[in-house]
Amino acid sequence: MAIIWHKVFNLHGSGALARSLCRLLDVENGTFECSAFPDGETYLRIREDVDGLNIVILADLCRPDRRTLPLLLLAETLRDLGARRVVLAAPYLPYMRQDKRFNQGEGITSRYFARLLSHYFDGLVTVDPHLHRYGDLSEIYSIPTRTGHAAPLIADWIAAQVDRPILVGPDSESEQWVSAVARQADAPFTVLTKTRHGDREVSVSMPIIDRWPNHTPVLVDDIISSGHTMLETLSRLEALGLPGAVCIGIHGIFAEGADTALNKKAARLVTSNAIPHPSNAIDIAGPLAESIEMIE
Repeated sequence: MAIIWHKVFNLHGSGALARSLCRLLDVENGTFECSAFPDGETYLRIREDVDGLNIVILADLCRPDRRTLPLLLLAETLRDLGARRVVLAAPYLPYMRQDKRFNQGEGITSRYFARLLSHYFDGLVTVDPHLHRYGDLSEIYSIPTRTGHAAPLIADWIAAQVDRPILVGPDSESEQWVSAVARQADAPFTVLTKTRHGDREVSVSMPIIDRWPNHTPVLVDDIISSGHTMLETLSRLEALGLPGAVCIGIHGIFAEGADTALNKKAARLVTSNAIPHPSNAIDIAGPLAESIEMIE
C-alpha cells in the first residue's frame, strides 16, 4: 500500500528543488527553525504539529561532516514529536568513494555512514549514487532505499541545447553515465582512460573522436569534485583544436574553486540541482519524487 506523505522539511537544500518536490508529492513545506548557539551547537524547533505524519527530510549533504549532525538531530526531533515515518531524500549521497580497504588500516566509511543513516531513518532516496564496487545501496543500507536517475533529463537537455554532440566520459567509472545518456540522446560517445597520480593530479588519454568532425564535445560525469579530471580532458580537447566543450555533472561539489576553473575553459558548465549552484539547469525533482513514492 502506497504511503501518504504529509510534509517535506528542507534542510540545507535548494528552495527550488523543495518547491518542485512538494508540488509533485502534493504536500506542504514543513516549518521549523534551525540555528546555532554561540558555542556552535545546533538549535532546532519544529513550528507545527507533526504527530502521526509521514515526513520527508530533503537534505543537501555535499559537506557531510558539518551537515550530518543537524540532519540527525532534526530526524530525532520529528520522531520525538510523534512523526510516524521519517525518510531522508539526499539527492547527493556522500561517503560512497571508500567502498573497500585500499590500504592497510583504512576504514570502509561508506559502510559506517550507511549504518548511521539506517539507524535514524525509515528509508532513503537519492539520485545516481556513486556505486562502483556495490551493485545496489541495499548491500550497505538496512532500510528501504530507492534510486532515481538523471540520465533521461541530461539527454533531453543535450538534445535541446547542443548541436551535433559527441559525449566524452573522462574515465572508465563515468562510462555507465555516459553510455546511458548517449543512448537516450541518440548521440555517439567515447570514454577516456584516466591515471591518477594523487588526489590533485590526474592524466587522461588523448580522445580519439576524428570519426565525428564538427561535433561539439560534451563531457559527462556523475560527480565534479576537484574538477581535475575534467580540466585535463578539456586541455586534451583544446589541443585537438575542437570547439569549446560543454561540461555536465549530476553532482556539482566544486571543491577548491573547481567551478571557476571549469568556467574559464568550458563553453558551458551545467549541473543538476542535486546540489544548489548557479550552474543548475537540470531539475531532478521528478526522479526524486518517483523514488519517494516507491518507498514502502
